[in-house]
Amino acid sequence: MLSREDLAELEASLLPALERHHLRLLAHSLRSLQAAAGRRSGPLPARTDLLAWALDQPELEAEPGFCQAFLDQLQRAGSQLERIAEDRSGSSQTAQPPAIPPPTGPLGLGLADLVAWAGQQADRRIANIKAPESSP
Repeated sequence: MLSREDLAELEASLLPALERHHLRLLAHSLRSLQAAAGRRSGPLPARTDLLAWALDQPELEAEPGFCQAFLDQLQRAGSQLERIAEDRSGSSQTAQPPAIPPPTGPLGLGLADLVAWAGQQADRRIANIKAPESSP
């Protein structure tokens, strides 16, 4: 679950509303995956571990259909978090010295990592829009 401080940090970014919404979903997924794994670093938990965790959540227990859909969404978010962690680790290898150590696996990502990633994505989209069209 995201704390008020987590939400405030996400909202403080200068990103557009849609980007902030995506960040909230990713951050909530990250916190859920960390809770399911019982740790805040390393690889994602296996689906069997996710299912065991989900079945222990009172909110999900009564809704088996929703529970499966939620697990599918967590796994999709987990794949995106893995890519973000790989990108963050790769970019920190070229920086000297890294101000923040690279995340340890997708569960090692922090909110600052997610905000930085979203900012980079927004910058790329803006650069593509501003790129001059090539004339024939």
